Amino acid sequence: MTTTAQGDQKPILLAFSGGLDTSFCVPWLAETYGRPIVTLTVNTGGIDADAAATLERRSRALGAIAHHLVDARTGYFEQVLKYLVMGNVRRGNLYPLCVGAERVLQAQTVARFARELGTDVTAHGSTAAGNDQVRFEVALRTLAPELEILAPVRDRAFKRPEQLEYLTSRGLPVPSFGAAYSVNRGLWGVTIGGKETLVSETCIPDDAWVLTRDAFAQAHPPERHTIGFDCGVPCSLDGRTLDPVSLIEQVEAIGAKFGVGRGIHLGDTIIGFKGRVAFEAPAAEVLLTAHRELEKLVLSARQQRTKDLLAGPYGDLVHEGQHLDPVCRDMEAFFVSTQQRVTGEVHLLFRPGVLFVEGTSSRFSLMKASKGAYGESAGEWTPEDAHGFSKMLALPGIFYTRAGRN
Repeated sequence: MTTTAQGDQKPILLAFSGGLDTSFCVPWLAETYGRPIVTLTVNTGGIDADAAATLERRSRALGAIAHHLVDARTGYFEQVLKYLVMGNVRRGNLYPLCVGAERVLQAQTVARFARELGTDVTAHGSTAAGNDQVRFEVALRTLAPELEILAPVRDRAFKRPEQLEYLTSRGLPVPSFGAAYSVNRGLWGVTIGGKETLVSETCIPDDAWVLTRDAFAQAHPPERHTIGFDCGVPCSLDGRTLDPVSLIEQVEAIGAKFGVGRGIHLGDTIIGFKGRVAFEAPAAEVLLTAHRELEKLVLSARQQRTKDLLAGPYGDLVHEGQHLDPVCRDMEAFFVSTQQRVTGEVHLLFRPGVLFVEGTSSRFSLMKASKGAYGESAGEWTPEDAHGFSKMLALPGIFYTRAGRN
């Protein structure tokens, strides 16, 4: 039940992506509550100068009195993506949380802007059937419990065709995909939802892909590239030192033209049922694959296994909008501790639809630390040591077999 007063002239601050849901919210909120609408877009990736100008024009054309764009890409990497890389985090062993992980950071920005505007009402365009409503509201209520949150698409159960008709009947701008697909884009990739993802049997059509649409129709010749890491943080591309945001954007462009990082994730939603979404995450696929291979060279087996135990729970918390929970800081501290030697380079070969790791190098290489060569020659041990080791390692099995004969 909303307590927002009709005609109150404090603005409603709308988290604005420019998609169908948030485009619909601008005129509907203004018409329903008789209050000015201010839109806020938090850029966590995928918004260039042209896209920013389009968002500004669309917001104003829809009736907002002001539009704000905040570049939060660096903050997004430092607060979230850095740890997803360090933890090699994927959901369902496939999906790299390419969209959704940024909602807490976006909620932080919305809360700050609401205070600056002097308003006590915010709004978003999430639906009742999606994860974003939970992520956004959990974070916003944690950060600013005094704010009222409006979610008209969810609370009034508006369907996408209804929103489309509402906008077109008033001559208002409609996103390019209209009601057919819901597209979200960020620094870590793109998600695409449509009628095909509402069932488990079908794939979205070729022309619905955003980043990798022409990757197979216009195949590129193979390319080799090298990714450098410093203490687990991606820091260079082909020997050129880059800040993480620039590196991610350039790696995305390389991976996208080869169709790397395309997939459809089927998994459990926050609200308890199965969900399915198409995604394109070229940069995430490249960097997670490269980082994991470098870790295999420099980390001990127990470090790797323990990291794997934490990656799943950490990813679940980020996915569910619980990134503000202090246990996430504890897990991040462990990830950082494990990365002290994750410094080196990973050499990659790109072919259409294929990412192949050709090799890794590091001054902390555990392969080079040994005098032995796997399958070839002993190093710090003798043949007698190897014989005794094999015999001792077999003892538990020997005892188990012997006990079963009694």
